[in-house]
Amino acid sequence: MMIKKHIPNTLTSLNLLAGMLGIFYVLEGELFYGAYFILLAALFDFLDGFVARILKVHSEIGKELDSLADLVTFGVLPSFILFQMIRLNTQLDYLPFFVFIVGLFSAIRLAKFNVDTRQSERFIGVPTPANALLISTLPFTAVTFPGIYGLIYQPYVLMGLALLMSFLLVSELPLIALKFKNFSLKDNLFRYLVLFVGIACLLGFGLGGLPFVIIAYIVLSVLEGLTGQNESKK
Repeated sequence: MMIKKHIPNTLTSLNLLAGMLGIFYVLEGELFYGAYFILLAALFDFLDGFVARILKVHSEIGKELDSLADLVTFGVLPSFILFQMIRLNTQLDYLPFFVFIVGLFSAIRLAKFNVDTRQSERFIGVPTPANALLISTLPFTAVTFPGIYGLIYQPYVLMGLALLMSFLLVSELPLIALKFKNFSLKDNLFRYLVLFVGIACLLGFGLGGLPFVIIAYIVLSVLEGLTGQNESKK
């Protein structure tokens, strides 16, 4: 039995482990750890596919395991982050449970991704890692920008965000994938804009800038679609 064929699945399992650890710490009240573990899981999520391509050891089990790990890390974990953020700021015991809708729609999004052949060059709907990064770094944004701290932790704002992101997860909205066929500015203008905004926000605000990066990513994808630039690449 070749050891190398188990390496990608091991990395995927570490993604899953990071998600479970993140849930544990979030339930202990350590919301910032949620973002740390999602970032760590995103690294493992990238590496498992990268290593599988390098070693040429793709498998159906690996594909299914990847979706299961992503559901926990990028679906369930961000749901619990929102749950705790609302729970700390409301006396209504039932209110926080509403945001579990994020986990449910993440599952639908991952199932659709596995069978949707249109998503080889572009994403259709917001990817679960992007959604998870937006949600998990909200506590950092609240600390980085004290003036909007109360707004970010406002329960009904968080519920509205959960509803909006759940819709965007399964929407038919075409979104930019950072896959370059060439490096010309004309063909990749919006990709370069996403990278520029991302680098600027992270350098300027650290993890507190990540929600703005994800929002900019969605807005720029919409603008790309409106300008018709994405049509020329299909």
